[in-house]
Amino acid sequence: MDTTTRTSAPQSAVEKSAIKKVAVRLVPFVALMFFINYLDRTAIGFAAPNGMESDLALSAAQFGFASGVFFIGYILLEVPSNLALHKFGARKWLARIMVTWGIVALLFTWVQNFEQLVALRFLLGVMEAGFFPGAILFLSLWVPAAHRSKILALFYLAQPLTTVIGAPLAGWLISHDGVFFGLEGWRFMFMGVAIPAIVVGIVAWFYLKDKPADAKWLTKEEQVWLTQALVKEASTKTGAVSTTGKHPGLGVVFKNGRVWMLSFIYFGFIYGLYALAFFLPTIIGGFQEQFGTEFTVTQRGFITAIPYVPAALALYFWSRDASRRGLKTWHIVIPAVVGGVSIPLALYAQSPALTIAVIAVTAMAIFAALPNFWTLPTQFLTGVAAAAGIALINTVGNLAGFSAPYITGLVTDVTGDYRAPMFIVGFFMLLSAALMIALSRMKKPEGTLSPREQADLAATAGLD
Repeated sequence: MDTTTRTSAPQSAVEKSAIKKVAVRLVPFVALMFFINYLDRTAIGFAAPNGMESDLALSAAQFGFASGVFFIGYILLEVPSNLALHKFGARKWLARIMVTWGIVALLFTWVQNFEQLVALRFLLGVMEAGFFPGAILFLSLWVPAAHRSKILALFYLAQPLTTVIGAPLAGWLISHDGVFFGLEGWRFMFMGVAIPAIVVGIVAWFYLKDKPADAKWLTKEEQVWLTQALVKEASTKTGAVSTTGKHPGLGVVFKNGRVWMLSFIYFGFIYGLYALAFFLPTIIGGFQEQFGTEFTVTQRGFITAIPYVPAALALYFWSRDASRRGLKTWHIVIPAVVGGVSIPLALYAQSPALTIAVIAVTAMAIFAALPNFWTLPTQFLTGVAAAAGIALINTVGNLAGFSAPYITGLVTDVTGDYRAPMFIVGFFMLLSAALMIALSRMKKPEGTLSPREQADLAATAGLD
């Protein structure tokens, strides 16, 4: 199994300079958008143990439900949002998404009860719907496939770095209790992370360009090279014209066993990712009761960030190894097993330092696997079928975004601690490992679709 992409000829000076300018000019800004996006959706995890749970009288199950209901709105509106992105253009639609989610995020500053919290979380998911695939699409429209994996890897690195930078920032904002406008610290934190989304969204409207031909920061030669390379690449893709004149539905993908196996593999990783994202600050907040060790709000923010530093390094070097060797089954299986075993064991550690060290291993495992995982669908799906299959896989994964925090909170309420739900996290990650092994042993490439099937699927999806 080898997904390594290589250029077939030496790069010209124009090609090198064009790709470098895109990497410097666009990737950091879009990564900043992703940074704010992930921080806004996980800010509730920082607020909960620092006053929000007590002020709003939330149980662990209520907090988990409010955290996860975000993904219901996100899933429901993801496809319509992507269609709107195609209609209005990636630049305008990404800017719109940021401004509107920033406005909703700002309203969390004045939330008064559980019902309002749930309503705002659902609405936040509606407003953020389509951002991640839209950002991926935007960057893909700027670089040909030979350079795309490196560009997207740099973009994806923003996710673990969000917690590395965002957790201490959230802790610092929360520590200013009553200092600004008399707001509780957790309310001021919501305000502090919402305003940048509005500001950056407005800037994005003017800063981003939809295509290389519009970029004045590229030379004429660079614009021509990028445009021609992208047009040539697009001409080789499967067309979107249905030969039947009918819309047969998504049965082609829904009946595909490999797509469903990948969906459940991804579910396990996302279950672990969001169980950590939403409940790690709460686990750290419990160190005082568990170990008799007290930390300030700012210190807890820095402690929350610790596991994500090695996670970012693991993401980079593990993906680099997979690119060098060609993706192997063990590039997915090893992280799944390590994460599945480590996360429940972390809660049996005998000190805060050891607990965080084991959780860091879990974070490294999750982030090492995710970028490599997304190279799998194109092993057996092509063209529009790949797009539809990836959409299904991403949808199932986002269901884990809802279920992980809710189940974690519900089981915590029933059992009285966080150990039992962490075993559930471990189970799903080990299940991902088992499914990955089973997938690798499939002899018949049942996922490969005929040109007729791909054309029919294209007509259904409305893609080209």
